[in-house]
Amino acid sequence: MRKQLCDALVARATKSGTAKPEMVFLTGDLGFMALETLQQTLGSRFINAGVAEQNMVSVAAGLARQNLEVWVYSIAPFCYARPFEQIRNDIAFHNLPVKLIGNGGGYGYGVMGPTHHAIEDYGVLLTLPNMSVYVPAFDEDMDAVIMRAGASSRPAYIRMGRGEPPKDYTVPAYAPWRQLTSGGGPVVIAVGPLAGTYIGAFERLPAERRPNLWIVAELPIEQNPLPAELLSQIEKSSSLCVAEEHVRHGGFASELMLHLAEKNIAVRRFRHLYARAHHFERYGSQNFLRKQSALDVDSMLAILQGDS
Repeated sequence: MRKQLCDALVARATKSGTAKPEMVFLTGDLGFMALETLQQTLGSRFINAGVAEQNMVSVAAGLARQNLEVWVYSIAPFCYARPFEQIRNDIAFHNLPVKLIGNGGGYGYGVMGPTHHAIEDYGVLLTLPNMSVYVPAFDEDMDAVIMRAGASSRPAYIRMGRGEPPKDYTVPAYAPWRQLTSGGGPVVIAVGPLAGTYIGAFERLPAERRPNLWIVAELPIEQNPLPAELLSQIEKSSSLCVAEEHVRHGGFASELMLHLAEKNIAVRRFRHLYARAHHFERYGSQNFLRKQSALDVDSMLAILQGDS
């Protein structure tokens, strides 16, 4: 999604035909061979803050306090974990609209190991006041995400991954909630790009067993309530499954189940697929680690078969 991110930010910066004077982009010494066009567009407003993420976030807060539009970019764990105190104290507590962009959400940096994995990111950040989270699922989502995040007066975290739809799939227009497959099977809700990995397998199932697959791309739920159609499907379904490339504690599933309980909506059977661990016996690609966590397509189909 980096190319789409760059294109969307360049378009935002040049919307009036000239470089947007209040827009500032800070990077933690990352983005080479991907963000040069943005650097050329912003000139001195494209700032390489170096490998000093805590300072970068505090500088971003100061710039936002001066009514500048500030975007901050790094590999996901270096964007939210290393400077967490500065995000909490300098950005969230003051409700400054800094936009944090973390690349490689979930197990995106697979073989580089747990220091580079971001499997507790949105859960941690949503404990902070005023924070919004965007998890684009497809490359095509990035234009809308940048527009929506940029228009918000709240701080935000954008969790970037890579779009993973089936070949020749027509990506639906962006929305915080989208239904991707329909049928007579259970309800499945996936967070971000993970949803794209299930589409093809679900579409090949008979209509009477095909899950109603939904994707959520914006959190928390209180800012983007569940659509009425999804609530109706959950009430009628014999099973609800949530899949997220995030640890179990503090993830989307916990927020969803609390939300449903507060609305007195009963779930007959609940399944949760999640990132099982930071440490594994051996490391590999993102897909390898998803399989280790039973987030892969075969594991999903096996769980749904057991519920049928």
